[in-house]
Amino acid sequence: MLDSPRGSGHELLDESLQGAPVVVASQPTHTRKLYLESYGCQMNYSDSEIVVSILDAAGFATTRNEEEADLILLNTCAIRENAEQRVRGRLRQFKSAKAERPHLVVGVLGCMAERLKESLLEQEKLVDLVVGPDAYRDLPNLVEQVNGGQKAVNVLLSREETYAEISPVRLDTNGVTAFISIMRGCDNMCSFCVVPFTRGRERSRDPGSIVREAHELYAAGYREVTLLGQNVDSYKWNLDIKGQVKDPDQPVVRFAELMELVAQVNPDLRIRFSTSHPKDMTDDVLHVMAKYENLCKYVHLPVQSGNSEVLKRMNRGYTREWYMDRMAAIRRIMPDCAISTDIMTGFCGETEEEHAETLSLLSEVRYEMAYMFKYSERPRTLAERKFENDIPEDVKSRRLQEIMTLQRVHGTERTLAQKGKTYKVLIEGTSKKRDDQFFGRNTYNTVVVFPKEDAKPGTYVNVKTLSCTVATLIGEITQDKADA
Repeated sequence: MLDSPRGSGHELLDESLQGAPVVVASQPTHTRKLYLESYGCQMNYSDSEIVVSILDAAGFATTRNEEEADLILLNTCAIRENAEQRVRGRLRQFKSAKAERPHLVVGVLGCMAERLKESLLEQEKLVDLVVGPDAYRDLPNLVEQVNGGQKAVNVLLSREETYAEISPVRLDTNGVTAFISIMRGCDNMCSFCVVPFTRGRERSRDPGSIVREAHELYAAGYREVTLLGQNVDSYKWNLDIKGQVKDPDQPVVRFAELMELVAQVNPDLRIRFSTSHPKDMTDDVLHVMAKYENLCKYVHLPVQSGNSEVLKRMNRGYTREWYMDRMAAIRRIMPDCAISTDIMTGFCGETEEEHAETLSLLSEVRYEMAYMFKYSERPRTLAERKFENDIPEDVKSRRLQEIMTLQRVHGTERTLAQKGKTYKVLIEGTSKKRDDQFFGRNTYNTVVVFPKEDAKPGTYVNVKTLSCTVATLIGEITQDKADA
């Protein structure tokens, strides 16, 4: 499962990606039009870029206007129930549109595909095709199958598919930041999580193709990449599942080595990653981060709960003590590193004392930022089979509010601590609130806004911060040397 500071965690829905239509330039020979919406985590968004690339080669232009589309695809998330309900609502709208435009093909991609294929295709009759995350290469054939009068399904999971040689069509509009998928699937069996069932077993992508993609992005003007994986710390190349070397003539590459390879592409290419797992994060990764300036000093390390017994029920593979040891390692190796997390409240059997331990962990770590959620039971998970979802909704809500209130205090403290300093900021684009201001982020993933002056997106500037809100720094461009 993908935890992410910019969109997605084990329980995360990135609001910036939900229902967001995407558009790319098309060739004149493209006679059919694709409308695509992405829901959920960064991995889904990255997958959408692969889907557009595959369908672009099959003659589909991409449109922002759903009313002119010949093919409508929803790339779905199954992490939380409200995500599924949102998708169903959109599908019902498209079903009405299909009554007026019989040629329209509607399909569901991604994590909802395998679990709900029969319901969506046969019972509710909301879609024409259902495609799992390992079957996107088959999309052109499946679309033609539908055009031939049949329903089409491919939800087979793969132990090999990484889409390594497919060049994604970049769907962002700023041309500055991009995702690079380094692995697919997940071997962790967290009891609350559906990802191992919807995305299959873990497999890592050829490091050479990753480095090549980073070079291509830099040459195209991009200045920041985020390395994506359900659990990036378990990335491994040329090792089998037992840890044995596959090919003695080839190097073994783990995540620390991969990060170093990407960092060496160009010192002006910033690298972030998402997401780490506490049981797998090694000191080697932290030492590489400390070694290279362009490896951002920011770690998203989901804890989920501050109580070891709850973590055991969640099957997270670590204790509170282990997690705090990882916190200590980060502070020791990178004293100024920013840290964020995911917190789940109201998991099966959680007592008031166990909830209090989560609050105490928050106070001990004092995160820059956290994604905070109520537990939502998902079908087919171990938690559904083994535990009772026994915490009343009002108790979940009250505990969540206590966590959010405390984190707001800590987050504000951490932002205030950055005020008055000068940071190297990568300009990502115009501020959403003011046309005369740019926004970017510093190495700690904090958003910084400042007057545009003569600067340009995709360049670095030093910004002296003068004030702040709860989570945003406000400043001005300066010629002073950056503190970080």
